[in-house]
Amino acid sequence: MSDDQFSVHFADHPSRFELRDGDKAIGEARFKDVEVDGQAQRIFYHTVVSEEYGGQGLAGRLAAYALQRAEAENRVVVPVCPYIKAYVAKHPEYQTNSTAAQPRHLELLNSGGK
Repeated sequence: MSDDQFSVHFADHPSRFELRDGDKAIGEARFKDVEVDGQAQRIFYHTVVSEEYGGQGLAGRLAAYALQRAEAENRVVVPVCPYIKAYVAKHPEYQTNSTAAQPRHLELLNSGGK
């Protein structure tokens, strides 16, 4: 995602999509890529945008970009983050590429394992 002022970039350690205002990081959607029962999945576990940028729809733009990238990379979305979970619930176009979090997903997040 990019426009005159805001852009989204992949960043590592931890894996995330970072929302930027020029060179300044103002938000992120953190995730962990896992394989569960032979299926490539992306667990989204934290999304935040700086308070000073609130009310501009930026969290939604970040979420849409992150979900589109997961789909483009053939990864099923597992929304653990409340924001991503609510976003998927409100946008049917992302529901076919998502699955509810199971205890195994939380174990994978907490253990650091794949």
